[in-house]
Amino acid sequence: TYIGNVVISVNPYQSLPIYTPEKVEEYRNCSFFAVKPHIYAIADDAYRSLRDRDRDQCILITGESGAGKTEASKLVMSYVAAVSSKGEEVDKVKEQLLQSNPVLEGSWLNCHLLSPPPEQLKLRQDCGHYGYLNREGSNLPGMDDAANFHTMQDAMRIIGFSPAEVTELLQVTAVVLKLGNVQLSSSFQASGMEACSITEPQELREICELIGLDPSTLERALCSRTVKARDETVLTTLTVPQGYYGRDALAKNIYSRLFNWVVNRINASIQVKSDKQRKVMGVLDIYGFEIFQDNGFEQFIINYCNEKLQQIFILMTLKEEQEEYIREGIQWTPVEFFDNSIICNLIENSTTGILAMLDEECLRPGVVNEDTFLTKLNQLLATHKHYESKETQNARRVTDSSLPPRCFRIHHYAGKVTYNVTGFIEKNNDLLFRDLSQAMWAARHALLRSLFPEGDPQKVSLKLPPTAGFQFKSSVAMLMKNLYSKNPNYIRCIKPNDTKSAMVFTPELVLAQVRYLGLMENVRVRRAGYAFRQLYGPFLQRYKMLNPRTWPRWDGGDREGTEVLLADLAFPAEELAFGHTKIFIRSPRTLFDLERRRQERVAQLATLIQKTFRGWRCRTQYQLMRKSQILISAWFRGHRQKNRYKQMKRSALILQAYARGWKARRTYRKYFRSNASTCLANFIYRRLVQRYLVGLAKNLPPLSVTDRTWPPAPYRFLDDANQELKNIFYHWKCKKYRDQLPASRRAQLQARLCASELFKDKKTLYPKSLQQPFRGEYLGLKQNPKYQKLHAVAKDKLVMADTVRKVNRANGKTVPRLLLLTTEHLVLADPKAAQPKSVLSLSDIRGVSVTRFSDGFLALHLKEVSTVGAKGDFLLVSDHLIELVTRLHQTFEATTGQALPLHITDRFSTRFPKGDVSITVVESPKAGTNGPVCKKKGSNKMEVLVH
Repeated sequence: TYIGNVVISVNPYQSLPIYTPEKVEEYRNCSFFAVKPHIYAIADDAYRSLRDRDRDQCILITGESGAGKTEASKLVMSYVAAVSSKGEEVDKVKEQLLQSNPVLEGSWLNCHLLSPPPEQLKLRQDCGHYGYLNREGSNLPGMDDAANFHTMQDAMRIIGFSPAEVTELLQVTAVVLKLGNVQLSSSFQASGMEACSITEPQELREICELIGLDPSTLERALCSRTVKARDETVLTTLTVPQGYYGRDALAKNIYSRLFNWVVNRINASIQVKSDKQRKVMGVLDIYGFEIFQDNGFEQFIINYCNEKLQQIFILMTLKEEQEEYIREGIQWTPVEFFDNSIICNLIENSTTGILAMLDEECLRPGVVNEDTFLTKLNQLLATHKHYESKETQNARRVTDSSLPPRCFRIHHYAGKVTYNVTGFIEKNNDLLFRDLSQAMWAARHALLRSLFPEGDPQKVSLKLPPTAGFQFKSSVAMLMKNLYSKNPNYIRCIKPNDTKSAMVFTPELVLAQVRYLGLMENVRVRRAGYAFRQLYGPFLQRYKMLNPRTWPRWDGGDREGTEVLLADLAFPAEELAFGHTKIFIRSPRTLFDLERRRQERVAQLATLIQKTFRGWRCRTQYQLMRKSQILISAWFRGHRQKNRYKQMKRSALILQAYARGWKARRTYRKYFRSNASTCLANFIYRRLVQRYLVGLAKNLPPLSVTDRTWPPAPYRFLDDANQELKNIFYHWKCKKYRDQLPASRRAQLQARLCASELFKDKKTLYPKSLQQPFRGEYLGLKQNPKYQKLHAVAKDKLVMADTVRKVNRANGKTVPRLLLLTTEHLVLADPKAAQPKSVLSLSDIRGVSVTRFSDGFLALHLKEVSTVGAKGDFLLVSDHLIELVTRLHQTFEATTGQALPLHITDRFSTRFPKGDVSITVVESPKAGTNGPVCKKKGSNKMEVLVH
């Protein structure tokens, strides 16, 4: 569902993988919120509005208890923390802000505190022991109380709470729990007056030990009251109901003031320490409208607040719509809507409002009870169309058995709610006796004492404190003033069932929440105008494949492209409106139709890509198989011919051997005597050669490959043989040395050999590079957490990582980039954000050009058919050019099976989208030692000065 700046969040009552770091990246700068509504999307919308506008932003999160409002608040804050600016101080504040959630959730008050209970808090393990916890058990399925308690402690440490402050906070919390177990009983004094006393003093003693107070002081404050009349001070004993009233009032005040202290303490920790005015984004997690079987004072003030929020919701939604249409020049038809100011005035009017009359009854002397309060309401509001009671119905002759006595009913915007006035006056007063404040101030517990400054006897005030209704009304007024100064976004949280069960959806319950959350009015407002609006640029980028005139590239303006795109789609004219910067679409079905067409077109394009790829793969495979078949056939024919030749040669040799043997024997017998001297010479020759070889074996040089020594030949006729043996021995040493090298060293030497073949005697920089070992990884991707995403991209396929400078082809200036070379891709990334900006497949590279001088300038030529190559070639400057080009050459050859074309020249041409640019390299002293200086000479020429 899409209704403007409102997202509907349904509690699934189970963990779903939809709020992950990957989802944060997906929804960052989310342009199509209508297509995929999400809490991250509305958080991004508010964050971008805060960044792009002067007006502060806020996100209002409402819903019933159990609808997941707290979780929604945490998700909003975690998203803003993830996408906002970086920095040590900023990161510290963001971490403190996120860690405030487990502290403010309040869960630590219930049961996490008791797993296990610290001895110094004097608490029991069993939660059922404590009355304020409804004497219920603390075990919940899937909850680890001890782990949650440690999480809360870690969060407080990160926020900045000292160990002493944490201990004091937990002690005060324990005091609240133990106060609920203080039991009172009645006794009679000598005068016959009934008075209350402490039944079990054990709890009282433990409380006083925790806060450093004399038990008699606290007992006196709980069981009696000091009344000052003029110059007299009278000590009045309390009845048991009055004692319980004072005990509960004290517990509620301690808890309320402790919570306010925690909030103020967190605010002080995360306060931005700067005099500069900053823009603000607020997140308000507020209770939703409540309609119970029995509604009391609490539901009355809660629904009053929701009535005010509904008023601001409608007004500011209409106002935002009006401003949007005016800014874009779109005609706007005003929408009629229910103005609930009459209901707000019924409650908050300073003279005739329900809250004003309740305060008046609370302050009136004499007997005051709810009956007199209800009677006054019936008299003053008898004719009000949004108020009714049993008495006003009788006066109007209306019979309604659903409205009991001692009740009144208000027709809220969300429906009719019946309130029972029992307890209204008591809860509105909710006064804390001065004796209890003074007792808390007298404690030696620093935190507790600071919560009750009015208990100081030196600052005694006889002025009555404001009522609960007055305080709540003032708080609501401040909240409304704050909200009117901001641009609101809304998260409406809905619980799908009352049993907190996954996969259970109760339509009646959801429908009731949809109505009283004001979603119907928001839908009406949205339907009256245009349901969807988007900037021309993102809209054209998303849907340009639907028109052959805008696909794959549109060279005109974004608005003109959008008009051309939609003109051929034949939508009705009333469905579209073209603003100054945005396209407006009236009904959701038009947008859904666009999405459907886009999905179908994407499927067609995917099929086309697959078809093209499969054809290329089949052709490549066929060519490889054909090449292999030709090679195998050639080898087979050669092998067969070679074997035939060997057989013929062997036969010929056998015949020759027999013939030579016969001839030799015959000659030997014939010329034995005449050739005796020749036989002697052969004998001497063999003995000399034997002596030479034996001596050489005993005097072989060391096996070091750097040792080129070799013993000289003892006789001149052995010089050629001696030189041949020297070469054989040295090659053998080299092979033995290579065989024992580790793979990394062997790869480095191979890279050096490749560099020598590529650059030796060709580029002046090559001799200097011999002094630098090839390291490959110059960025430290594993050690630097900033580069974790880049390291994840490279994984185990990384070949080289270095910092280069990219030359701007428009003006010749350079900007730094991170270069990652893997076995399949070449990646250029932004060094600040550590995000990839350009990803090149090695098969997209058609060649590299470098100069013959001692500079690091190179041009990376890309194929036009590639996606990145359509933007033109890349001009880079590297401090490790020899190593970069060498490793690129090796990786390219291993991946594609072809050698990378390398051009070492002083003049070459590069391809850019606006045409080829001729680059001339000139050796000049003006270049300096910091690298090449690139100067643009006209539109199609560039001059590069190198040192």
